[in-house]
Amino acid sequence: MVNYLKNFFKRKQPGIGIELGPERINIAEIHQQKDKLKLVNFATAEVPEDVFFEGQIIDAPTMAELIESIMTDNNIKTRRVATAISGREAVTRVIPVPTELNDQELKDYMNQEAGLYLPFPREEADVDYQKLGVIIDPNDDLEKVQVALVATRKEITDTYIEVFTQAGLAIDVLEVSNFALIRTVKDILQQYGPQEATVIANLEFDSTELSIVVDGIPQFNRTIPIGTYQMQSSLNEAMNLPPTRDTAELVGMTVPVLDTMGVTGGDSNPGTNALLKVLSELADELRRSIDFYLNQFEDLEVAQLLLTGSGAAIGQIDDFFMQRLSLPASKVDPIETLALEIEEEIMPEQRFGLGIVLGLALREV
Repeated sequence: MVNYLKNFFKRKQPGIGIELGPERINIAEIHQQKDKLKLVNFATAEVPEDVFFEGQIIDAPTMAELIESIMTDNNIKTRRVATAISGREAVTRVIPVPTELNDQELKDYMNQEAGLYLPFPREEADVDYQKLGVIIDPNDDLEKVQVALVATRKEITDTYIEVFTQAGLAIDVLEVSNFALIRTVKDILQQYGPQEATVIANLEFDSTELSIVVDGIPQFNRTIPIGTYQMQSSLNEAMNLPPTRDTAELVGMTVPVLDTMGVTGGDSNPGTNALLKVLSELADELRRSIDFYLNQFEDLEVAQLLLTGSGAAIGQIDDFFMQRLSLPASKVDPIETLALEIEEEIMPEQRFGLGIVLGLALREV
């Protein structure tokens, strides 16, 4: 009992956010100082090619060693972390449930209903849920509680737990990357009403994570297998350059502005044409997803396309998607959006890719 009381009154130690990706590990620690947020620790390191495969960690020991090494090299002492599973490895649904259910009844109800929404057996899944708010269900005009259901395969969560345990760290929060990103852009999302959808396109290394958010709640998610790696590979092939995982050249480029006929002004080199082809394919996939979602709701419209992730660093990419999709589009700098104070300057090509890790760090403030 004495030990319990000592822990009970002990001041909570700050934690950190750690994002594990196929290209990089990002680590961030944010402190609240009066009414301001300060980024007191930021570290990043490259991930070797064979640690991830199709979004999953396949070499847990190497990943654990990388985390431990970057923590040591940057003198980060905190042992508690928030981390995230990629959206491609999770199932998220918003389900209307009867308002009269108490907590235990809701738990039983969600456990029973979960299997209806999963593409894998219920016994192989880790499931969680969270009440969101009350709505009028359009199907029966009855008042319902919206509940967010989140599930992933147990083998995925077990791998993350194994990695961080081997690195000597304790997981405070294990969530889905889409939710961490939404936390970062919360102030932007609050500008739009309940009949206005916001599309978040997170342009990552080997995929683009699409989230359609209404009233701050993710309603539709999709992983599109086009990211900066595919863009860079297309660019290299067109220019007869050797393959590389380094996308620095790509994010330093500027996309040509299209004219009203959808044609670029001036002479384009083969590399630019190759990049435009991949971006056009991505735009087409975004359009299909947006149309599929909007066709289910008569009174809903898309108010904004937010571009995040490392691919958002590409010059004029917001103008490209604005013209291609006929939607207002803007790039999100997470540090600027959160009004974070920083001690050392972070390069623009890195800043755009920090939305997830900063959202995780906010959980630990």
